Amino acid sequence: MTSGAGRFAPSPSGELHVGNLRTALLAWLFARSTGRRFILRVEDLDRARAGAEEVQLRDLAAVGLDWDGEVVRQTERGGLYEDAIARLTAAGLTYECFCTRREIQEAPSAPHAPQGAYPGTCRDLSEAERARRRAERPAAIRLRASVTEWAVTDALHGRYAGIVDDFVLRRNDGVVAYNLAVVVDDAAQGIDQVVRGDDLLPSTPRQAYLAGLLGARVPEYAHVPLVLNRAGRRLAKRDGAVTLAALAEAGVPAERVTALLLGSLGLPDTPPEALAAFRPQELPRAPWVLDPRELTPSMGAPPAGRTVVREGSSNLRVRR
Repeated sequence: MTSGAGRFAPSPSGELHVGNLRTALLAWLFARSTGRRFILRVEDLDRARAGAEEVQLRDLAAVGLDWDGEVVRQTERGGLYEDAIARLTAAGLTYECFCTRREIQEAPSAPHAPQGAYPGTCRDLSEAERARRRAERPAAIRLRASVTEWAVTDALHGRYAGIVDDFVLRRNDGVVAYNLAVVVDDAAQGIDQVVRGDDLLPSTPRQAYLAGLLGARVPEYAHVPLVLNRAGRRLAKRDGAVTLAALAEAGVPAERVTALLLGSLGLPDTPPEALAAFRPQELPRAPWVLDPRELTPSMGAPPAGRTVVREGSSNLRVRR
């Protein structure tokens, strides 16, 4: 058991789909099964849609999740982010960057830099050159990294090494970048366990490296498989009835959706039952492939008490 915390941190850009809800259930199971607190954080720096937060919180409660304390919003935490940037700047670990996206794409890679890394165009500008460029456009703030790669250990993926470049800490429009905000928030909230979709694994070495620079504890990571559509792409609302509201309109209650999501993980139908049976090492490692048409009664979904499960590219099966 631990005194730390896990979290789920959605962006309020719209309704959560069943893939988001599955990840939220997993984050809750990981946290609760280890005696951690479970925290909700709304990552609303630049993708907020009016009313989306309320709908997301309602849907998380509808699938049986609870959380500890008040919901935290990133837009209320600007002082923490600016303090972190100031500390890094005082240590000589930041610099101004005036590059446009096009300039970065067209610039030659720095020698020995990993593919896709920022080429360091603005890293060593003279003060005169910086002054000239400031008159032309606002500057972003980048981290001055001293490594090109960093490794983390993931509960499902094992050791993972990825690119660390001079990534952006604050954009030139003044908005703090995700990689900084998430590290500062996790440290401030005592988050020592991060469970999220495995599409975010490539950004994790940057965040772990930054956490070390800020003197923060690096969390335990578990990057879980995504939910994909039949074409093998990430599930999205355009795939059909994949939100709780759309499924409710089609006659599928939230309890049934919860049972479906937990069944895809090989777990019993309710969060309390699933928590008692939860074993991280037994989780599926392949993406879950879902055809939304199979969820609704009008398209031949199984009767109540039975859930549709499709793992990886395997055939559809019905789980009692």
